[in-house]
Amino acid sequence: MKVSHRKKLVKFTSAVAWVFVLIIAVKAFLSIYTFLHNETTNDAQVVEYINPVIARVGGYVREVKFNDFDNVKAGDTLFIIDSKEYKLDANQVGAELQKQNASTQVLNQQRETLEAEAREAYQAIEAAKIKVWKENLEYERYKQLYSQKSATAQKLEQIEANLNIYKSDLSQAEQHYRVAQEKVQDLNQEKAVIGAEKQRLNEVKQRRNLDVSYTVITAPYNGRLGKRKIEKGQMIDVGDHLCYIVNDETPKWIMANFKETQIAEFSVGDLVTITADAYPDKKFKGKILAFSPATGSSFSLLPPDNATGNFVKIVQRIPVKIEILDVDKQWRSKLLSGMNVTVTVPHHK
Repeated sequence: MKVSHRKKLVKFTSAVAWVFVLIIAVKAFLSIYTFLHNETTNDAQVVEYINPVIARVGGYVREVKFNDFDNVKAGDTLFIIDSKEYKLDANQVGAELQKQNASTQVLNQQRETLEAEAREAYQAIEAAKIKVWKENLEYERYKQLYSQKSATAQKLEQIEANLNIYKSDLSQAEQHYRVAQEKVQDLNQEKAVIGAEKQRLNEVKQRRNLDVSYTVITAPYNGRLGKRKIEKGQMIDVGDHLCYIVNDETPKWIMANFKETQIAEFSVGDLVTITADAYPDKKFKGKILAFSPATGSSFSLLPPDNATGNFVKIVQRIPVKIEILDVDKQWRSKLLSGMNVTVTVPHHK
């Protein structure tokens, strides 16, 4: 009985060993097949647009309207900055604008008065011209009578004096008319200056109102917020980064860094297979969108200079942008920016 039991144990152990050998052989065959018929890299990450929410005005933070990692819609309020100072500035500009409007009304009234004076001066000119015309006729008549010894020299001199007086009155009326016109022109120029100042104040007021609106900081688009860095009561300056928001309105993509020796047969539009490290049992389809115009090291802050010192050849990486195809909303939310993925590109037949 002991020998029979021992033989069964040996047979079972042998069978299990052969199963393990078979599994290892299948995996080895699949790995070799994949290696020979595909190009693969695990130097790849999920990428999406992550933008900072920036303060456009400074001041004390009065309210914070979100928590870490909240989902937000475009237009949702994130922060409220104390706006009292900005409203005071806007009201001050508004008061100055009202003052200029009042000055414009005063100038309009003055203009009406000056135009009335100009009309009176013009009428005085017309009246003086009639007097000069009549007195000139009288002077010519008495001059002829004097030449015929029918009028005295004294009468002719008196009429001539009256004519000169009327001519003087006409000249004075014309002078008054010119002065009235010049005053109207000066007033128009002053009104134009006030108009320019009103336009400037209107623009300043619009700018102040913009500053007031900037004290309410809203989400620029639908997305998810990162960790908030600002709390109620903090003082912030213009340009401060308040938090980060992940844009849900734009598609995600994969940035895969292939070795330069792998991309010889790659083309834009090639289909690829994507596997996320977080979900190894789920395969995603993708499509090559574009190739980087240079190696990744060329875009670094200190690109390598192979012309100096000893040279050690290093295989370079080429960033390849890959679109994720046919991802539903559920899986889209699971693929987070920065996650590691493995990208496999089949060889062209």
